[in-house]
Amino acid sequence: MEHLKKYKKINLIEKVADTIIKIVFDKDNPYFFDMCRGDSYIFQKKTYKKLRNYNSPFDVLLSKRFINAKIDKMEVMDGNRIFRIYVGSSSKYKLQSSILQFEFTGRNTNVIILDENLVILEAFRHIDLQNSFREVKVGVNLIPLPPREFKEDKEPILDIEGFLVKEYEKRELVKLEVVKKQKTLIISKKLKKLQKLLSYLENEEELLEKSEVLQMNGNLILSNIHNMKNYQKEIEVLDFEGRARIIQLPSDTRTPAEAANRFFQRGKKLKQKSKNIHIERENLTYKITFLQRLEMSIFTSSAIDEVNLYLPKQPKKVKIKQREDTNVESFFIEGYKISLGKNEKGNIFLLKKAKMSDIWMHLKDIPSTHVIIKNEKKTPPQLVLEFAAKLCVQFSTTTEGGYLVDYTYRRNVKIRDGANVNYVDYNTIKAIKA
Repeated sequence: MEHLKKYKKINLIEKVADTIIKIVFDKDNPYFFDMCRGDSYIFQKKTYKKLRNYNSPFDVLLSKRFINAKIDKMEVMDGNRIFRIYVGSSSKYKLQSSILQFEFTGRNTNVIILDENLVILEAFRHIDLQNSFREVKVGVNLIPLPPREFKEDKEPILDIEGFLVKEYEKRELVKLEVVKKQKTLIISKKLKKLQKLLSYLENEEELLEKSEVLQMNGNLILSNIHNMKNYQKEIEVLDFEGRARIIQLPSDTRTPAEAANRFFQRGKKLKQKSKNIHIERENLTYKITFLQRLEMSIFTSSAIDEVNLYLPKQPKKVKIKQREDTNVESFFIEGYKISLGKNEKGNIFLLKKAKMSDIWMHLKDIPSTHVIIKNEKKTPPQLVLEFAAKLCVQFSTTTEGGYLVDYTYRRNVKIRDGANVNYVDYNTIKAIKA
């Protein structure tokens, strides 16, 4: 890590994904430390989309101790794949010394924050004595790892930063295909389930025809009730056009009047079902269309972090909150919540629920989904606006090309009728549909 010794200060340090820590020594060259167990490595990339804000004690202390901190020393520990950054930062009362230790040690890969006496202040992963000879807990003195022999490639790397970029790109290509397959498989299973439900839906005309037959049976029984006996199983009658027909009576009815009522009830239910079944078909169709567009968005993604934005990994053993509305889908990036309507109902829901300070988006002069960026009276960063515009395009059209997306504060949008709106004081951003 000799090439890092030219830096005198850490401008920014933060957690940008479940296992990735970003360190910015200067704005043009951020370093990313992927501390995944068994596959930890360092890479460089111009940007990395942040899924959400992290506020655990480790994340808070990481920011507190290392943002805008002066670097005193950086070193790689002898006989180990351990990298340390020693910093000093001024508090209100005194100068604080801190050490950030990255341990690339396979199964026990970790990031540990230490004070100047090597006492653990916080750790990425806490380890107790039941799992290791070396306890990693707050307030405990960190025991050094015994040195080991490593077979390293002795070929010198002349351009370290270029090497870190290329190595990441090679890894990314392999991992990207794996992640895409995993995510599309999840979506494919959901699609098959919805398409199966759609195929099982009955035809409205057939339901209405069955309803009319049941209603007629009820009327014919009432017309011939004087010729019928209790517990009769069937009756042969002439219908209203003079044709002979045999009516099988419901087995669980005792009297002709009960049988007639049963026919009327069933007929009424089928008639109601025939009226409402198009709503169910419409809802299933919207869900299928949304998932197909989500699948295509993942398929055309060029980076793993973008794929994870479209379909983030659900944490284990966490109770998922019930969604506000099934006609709305939400995505998260850089701590911002971006919601879009899956259909007209979803668009109307978003327009009504959005706060005046939220950002509203829509394709310019083209019917599209409405997009809302939850916003607390500040301007979202360009990265968030670009991703929201891309979502607006991805889930509004199937035609490839460049599209213009208008955006403004929700207070500048006036609802005319349903999801039709007028808006003023807007800006425009371009997004590409791949």
